[in-house]
Amino acid sequence: MIEVAAAIIENEQGQILIARRKKGKSQEGMWEFPGGKIEQGESVHACLRRELLEEMEIEILPHAFFGMNDHYYGSNHIRLIAHKATYISGVIHLVDHDDFRWVCREELKEFSFAPADIMFVEMLELES
Repeated sequence: MIEVAAAIIENEQGQILIARRKKGKSQEGMWEFPGGKIEQGESVHACLRRELLEEMEIEILPHAFFGMNDHYYGSNHIRLIAHKATYISGVIHLVDHDDFRWVCREELKEFSFAPADIMFVEMLELES
């Protein structure tokens, strides 16, 4: 099983950051909540801060557990652990993605999300 952290990042307007996986990556063309693999001995919050700095060059402040989803991509078992986070600073520069958007919860259903992220999309829509 691979543990992966995902950030539900909100800006001051209450919009949520989503990103599209670039060509050549697994789940290419699918939208996701940004994050990455949790390294051995690393906390979810530390992972999210590190990954968002590496992948988007932004600083975030993870603050609350949002949910966990076990998903199988073929024989690969992924445990996706989502935490809510606040955008702190930085200008987004994409590394593992080819597009990003700040969207309202009501707009999330307009995007094709990676299967492991869909549960969190549904949870966010219920919050609105």
